[in-house]
Amino acid sequence: MEDFIFEFTFVLPCLNEEKTLPFCIEEISNYINSHHLDAEILVSDNNSDDKSAEIAQKYGARVSICKNRGYGNALINGTNNAYGRYCIMGDCDGSYDFSNLDEFINKVREGYDLVVGNRFAGGIKEHAMPFSHKIGVKFLSRFANFFFRTPIKDFHCGLRVYNTTSIKNIQLSCPGMEYASEMIIKAKINHLRMCEIPTILRKDLRDRKPHLRTIRDGFRHLFLIIELFVNRKKYKVSGEKV
Repeated sequence: MEDFIFEFTFVLPCLNEEKTLPFCIEEISNYINSHHLDAEILVSDNNSDDKSAEIAQKYGARVSICKNRGYGNALINGTNNAYGRYCIMGDCDGSYDFSNLDEFINKVREGYDLVVGNRFAGGIKEHAMPFSHKIGVKFLSRFANFFFRTPIKDFHCGLRVYNTTSIKNIQLSCPGMEYASEMIIKAKINHLRMCEIPTILRKDLRDRKPHLRTIRDGFRHLFLIIELFVNRKKYKVSGEKV
């Protein structure tokens, strides 16, 4: 059993987000304070070229540098360095609502290992997600569930709450955006308890293009789903689930 300092760690994967980090950290801090949550904020900085790490510390977050670029790498680093029994992960571009997390938190306290947001059930604000991404996410989520039959209908939602030890135990390793699918599928292979909560997706606050590359990342998700299904026995972790 691991020793944890906090009940929750907010894990923010970050690559050159100096313009949006203050908004996200302040929104999270307000939630922590208003709910008297025993929590810390950890920015997993993906070796940013801007002042993201400096700004994160200025606004009261702890920073862990991840030198290997990639969304998955940043989240693996954040989870490995979390001091919380549970992690709350979400992008630091202002698109996810960190002020409405009560149901997510209730579920992990009830014993769920993984709680994933569903943006289609909660609502996607105008200009928050391109039409092509809506089609792609629905297709890939249904494709994955054709093989794995999970309760998750939005495989790519980046707002999640999970049991830190349980997720570390399933040995996630994907470096890029396909990490989002890997987490759900390996959780299913290893019989982790998971559910979905509606969440709102807002238009992000960035003044540049997102890191997501639609076609490239879509195919990486697709190939990963097939590979995990073909080799699913290899990804079953032996030992008692925490």
